Amino acid sequence: MQKALDSIKEFKDKDPDEGDVLGSRWSFWKDSKLKDEGQLFEKVDTKVSVEILGEIATKMTEIPKDFTPHKKIAQLLSMRRAAVLDDPNNSILDWGVVENLAYGSLLLEGYPIRISGEDSRRGTFSHRHAVVVDQTNSNDYYPLNHLKEEQGKLEVYDSLLSEYGCLGFEYGYSISTAKGLVAWEAQFGDFANGAQVIIDQFITSGERKWSKASGLVMLLPHGYEGQGPEHSSARIERFLQLTGDNNVILANPTTPAQLFHLLRRQVLKPYRKPLIVFTPKALLRHKRCTSSVKDLSDGQFEFFLDDPSAPKKVTKLVFCSGRIYYNLLEEKEKLGRSDMAIIRLEQLYPLDQEGLKNIIGKYKEFKECLWVQEEPKNMGCWYYIRPILRKALPGSHEPKYIGKEKQASSATGSHKRHVIRLEKILKDLFEG
Repeated sequence: MQKALDSIKEFKDKDPDEGDVLGSRWSFWKDSKLKDEGQLFEKVDTKVSVEILGEIATKMTEIPKDFTPHKKIAQLLSMRRAAVLDDPNNSILDWGVVENLAYGSLLLEGYPIRISGEDSRRGTFSHRHAVVVDQTNSNDYYPLNHLKEEQGKLEVYDSLLSEYGCLGFEYGYSISTAKGLVAWEAQFGDFANGAQVIIDQFITSGERKWSKASGLVMLLPHGYEGQGPEHSSARIERFLQLTGDNNVILANPTTPAQLFHLLRRQVLKPYRKPLIVFTPKALLRHKRCTSSVKDLSDGQFEFFLDDPSAPKKVTKLVFCSGRIYYNLLEEKEKLGRSDMAIIRLEQLYPLDQEGLKNIIGKYKEFKECLWVQEEPKNMGCWYYIRPILRKALPGSHEPKYIGKEKQASSATGSHKRHVIRLEKILKDLFEG
């Protein structure tokens, strides 16, 4: 403690912006601190070859002959292997298999991975299955720790029901881990409320206050499925209010490939920022929320996802973020609308404002720009994105809001009422 105090006394006269942001244990990244804001939007090569992905899929689905997995898990592993080894252009990979491929690729490259959370081994929604349990003796088997002899080590822990204690520990662990991935997963995104002190005082402000960099990843399941206020919202608006000085990265990916490249980018980029990912629930198995092996081998993380149908004449320019995109897409196809482009914001902060202007510039004849969200008006992204859209739009265009009105609770406890509110959002957009 005395040595630490002495080092602080030596440090105090330095300009905080010129100080040792990375700390002595981050010497690996010493010459690669964030140099300017433009670096935040530089592309990072996160591709993995089809051949290596096939090798990972084969190894991560192999179980020792003397091991007895649950029959359903054995079937799931077999299906995952077949999906990856299928036609690389076939878009059949779901969230769970792609997440495991991302971890496997980093482990093969020598990076250690640590994940904790209240149900992180299986995954809250039974999508991860990073650990397989023998049904005869309860022994554990970590398939991703058997990819090759020399590789990074995967550690996955089911934590106690204390978000405050667990997230605080992982934040400290991430500060001491320069090379690798440290992640904490909330059982539901709302549960991060129990760790708000850690988020406010450390994760979002630690670099500015103490010149301590962290690459911690927070995985917060978010999405309105009619499950009630405690199982719906990761409080995106709170995290957006905490942003400044390029202190964190907030992402709301809508495809498995986007998650793949996002997780790899978090480790491979030459600077460290905490990453908060608003992960889905229903989209984990949604028939439209899939990616192909080619998306992983040829692609990269995209800050925006433009409308894939590329309408020729657009009168309505629609922006959204997260799982509501699939509701909008299904309704658009059902009604046969060709006058509307739906654009997804995949990285909410830092937001690439030049990229946003470029996308808007593709649509020369639009009459109105709308922001659609499933969260209440006083929550979600509206108050954050409104001035950004206004600045990016040409002429006197003003963004319009489509969504629920202000509410005290983040969601209704009635599934029937949830469906009614979603139908109203769709009606306001497509009939308005």
